[in-house]
Amino acid sequence: MNVVLWILQILLGGFMFMAGAMKLVQGKDKLVGDPRMGWVEDYSDSTVRGIGAAELAAGLGLILPWWLDIAPVLTPLAALGVVAVQAGAFLTHRRRGETQMLAANATLVVLALIVAIGRFGDL
Repeated sequence: MNVVLWILQILLGGFMFMAGAMKLVQGKDKLVGDPRMGWVEDYSDSTVRGIGAAELAAGLGLILPWWLDIAPVLTPLAALGVVAVQAGAFLTHRRRGETQMLAANATLVVLALIVAIGRFGDL
């Protein structure tokens, strides 16, 4: 089970890190033209960057604490952070009628819950 959790942590962590970094570096102005990022029109630049910071922190938190064995409780907490961010994303996409994104959000929630439950059980 440890190998499966590590694979999920690396995949989720990499995805969240890259998604967060993109929002932090590019900001709202450059993301508006991306068809997958239509939701940014509904939020301020600081909110988009805040979401990016949360995603980046979750990405790092999914991998580093468990790998370095420094406060490993942060890893399942980061997974719960992914659940929170993706739940918000799910609600936003549903409200905007962007149904093509809902399956991806739900999948990320399920994978993050697997990591959270698995890693809380390993503490």
